[in-house]
Amino acid sequence: MKKWTLTLVSMMLIVVLAGCSLEPPGWAKPKAAGGKEQKKIGLSISTLNNPFFVSLKDGVVAEAQKQGIQVVVVDAQNDSAKQTNDVDDLIQQGVDALLINPADSAAISTAVQSANTVGIPVITLDRSADKGDVAALVASDNAKGGRMAAEYIVKQLGEGAKVIELEGVPGASATRERGKGFHEIADQKLDVVAKQSADFDRSKGLNVMENLLQGNPDVQAVFAHNDEMALGAIEAIQSSGKDIPVIGFDGNDDAIKSIQDGKLTATVAQQPELIGQLALQAALDVLSGKQVEKSIPAELKLVTKENVNQ
Repeated sequence: MKKWTLTLVSMMLIVVLAGCSLEPPGWAKPKAAGGKEQKKIGLSISTLNNPFFVSLKDGVVAEAQKQGIQVVVVDAQNDSAKQTNDVDDLIQQGVDALLINPADSAAISTAVQSANTVGIPVITLDRSADKGDVAALVASDNAKGGRMAAEYIVKQLGEGAKVIELEGVPGASATRERGKGFHEIADQKLDVVAKQSADFDRSKGLNVMENLLQGNPDVQAVFAHNDEMALGAIEAIQSSGKDIPVIGFDGNDDAIKSIQDGKLTATVAQQPELIGQLALQAALDVLSGKQVEKSIPAELKLVTKENVNQ
């Protein structure tokens, strides 16, 4: 009787320990034709309520379809706690690699380190992670883009022009880098009369711009860290009856149309679908044992009314 009890306890202990393992269960691995394991990639997007990140996701999914790779997409809805939980769920689903577009570069570090613990490679898109082992960051040169925006304003309005800066999500690497690049030029050649975060959001860009216009009626230009905020700022400017040039960042479809319509002055255009494609390929390269660059750039282009159709 004692022997049977001891055996039963041992079996229960094995089950409990197996349940506590960080490793995903074997059934989580999908099978491709022929019985081989199909590669499964987890993609965590900061928000799908933004055309830029929708295009980024589309780039990943399109490239995965070409290569016969399964992609599981989750939307953090700009909530860093939700994103951490999403990534933990992806790990338990048995993904081979993680593509993460962080909502917050510091907050995502815990999730990256969790993936590191179980040997799942991490590629970040558009924004970096502050801590943890990231195999590659696929992004535009955000600092360069910020400099491009400042140089364009100087060229159009001259040195000393009064500028408002709409900043992105505090803590996001893109916010820091775009702002850093912008100020490398602006602090020397422009007068930044006000700056405030609008969280990369169009409606917040509208509200923040309305308030900043009241305190800075003589502003001559606006630089927004993304197109969504820029388009919101334009609505506020139009309502005020003023004519103030606005420069955005991303090059999303709405921004390009706004430039064609003579509303948005310019945008530092990224290629989000290309970022997605490059990130998916980087993940596959890492999984096959190839060396990848720590930073994989995607080209930028300053789009204005003069070159918008080129």
